[in-house]
Amino acid sequence: MNLSDSFQEYIAGNELATHDDKILLTVSGGVDSMVMLSLFIQNGYNVGVAHCNFQLRGIESDEDELLVQHAAEQAGVPFYNRRFETTAEMERTGESMEMAARRLRYDWFEALCLTEGYTAIAIAHHADDSIETFFINLLRGTGLRGLTGISTQNGRIIRPLMFASRKEILEYAVSHHIPFREDSSNRSTKYLRNKIRLGLIPRIREINPKFTNLMSRNISRLTDAQLFINHGIERIREEAVTSEGDIDTIHVDRIDAAFPLGFVIYELLSSTYGFKGDVIDSLCRALDHDATGRRFYSRDRVAYVDRGKIVVTPIAADDDCLIEVKRGAARSYCGNSVLYYEYCDIDTIKNFGVPEHIAQVDADKLRFPLTLRRWHEGDRFIPFGLMGSKKVSDYLVDHKVSMAEKQRQFVLLSGDEIVWLVGHRIDDRYRLTSETENVLRITKEII
Repeated sequence: MNLSDSFQEYIAGNELATHDDKILLTVSGGVDSMVMLSLFIQNGYNVGVAHCNFQLRGIESDEDELLVQHAAEQAGVPFYNRRFETTAEMERTGESMEMAARRLRYDWFEALCLTEGYTAIAIAHHADDSIETFFINLLRGTGLRGLTGISTQNGRIIRPLMFASRKEILEYAVSHHIPFREDSSNRSTKYLRNKIRLGLIPRIREINPKFTNLMSRNISRLTDAQLFINHGIERIREEAVTSEGDIDTIHVDRIDAAFPLGFVIYELLSSTYGFKGDVIDSLCRALDHDATGRRFYSRDRVAYVDRGKIVVTPIAADDDCLIEVKRGAARSYCGNSVLYYEYCDIDTIKNFGVPEHIAQVDADKLRFPLTLRRWHEGDRFIPFGLMGSKKVSDYLVDHKVSMAEKQRQFVLLSGDEIVWLVGHRIDDRYRLTSETENVLRITKEII
């Protein structure tokens, strides 16, 4: 069966779209999305083409845009193009390039659907992308859900090439003379995905040349297992979780003793309330030691242990969201952000001028454990580069921080001293100097 027939069969078998749907194709100019465009056109679907120019690669980005525009015009389908000020958006939000670009493009795709009447958004992910995602999540630490790869459908988003390998897509493009462009960043090992794609997977494929098909079957089985678990967790939820208003209580003693308790709690807290794995691990340890009252945070929920029960509530406006940061901690979650901690020698620091979402401080001046909390009225610090102290409230006003952002503002403290007004400015007392030997580098990312 050729790729076009497999494409039709996959769409029909997974009920991704019909010829009555109006489908927005997201086309970057790379081989995957250009082949996807060709297959949709060849099989007579009603489509439009959306292209994002993130303006991150200069003339390369502009040439991608021209290629996609030309392909859409040749096919006689609507073409939509959007140029994003991605770098400025990263500076504004503190997000990584990947996070900022993802949010910008998906927000635009959804807006196009509303204004132009599209019923589905087609993304050109394929089987190898799903396998790479499996390894990314495996290396970062995840539950079973993180090992199920990339979903075929999520709401109006469909991924009609998930049946095909990168090799099959490339061979189809070459044999059918489909033009495409290669993003030069795909060859860089700066990114974890590329390290896996260019380094790890080729070595595994040397051991088993049928690795892609094998992993696709494994991921399919893991997905089935997760679906089975989801049904089981819902039954447990009916028995063990009670609700009163916006307060949910997990009655641990109602969970069958034959079940792995930590796993059940992980599934209950991660899927519904967005708690992360290491936060849940800490909560389970507190539960084991009956540490009544200790609080744990997700993006918009707080959970605490109460005499053998776990109580989950929305975070109150006056909650400090107090988090202890121990020496050697890898990450902390605060509001809608995660902080990553990296300890390094001063000689490895190549750039002393860093964006506001990164802090580099003298690690030897810190008193652990550090404290992460929401800022208080009356908090003061010495902004980097200044001699005198300043109220945090005045600093936020001077920098035109919105009311909503003020409510989400955190500070990182060593003892009673602010080390970093998170996402804005470090305290001058903790700056790197000629005497610095050890550095704590902290990166804030929006989640």
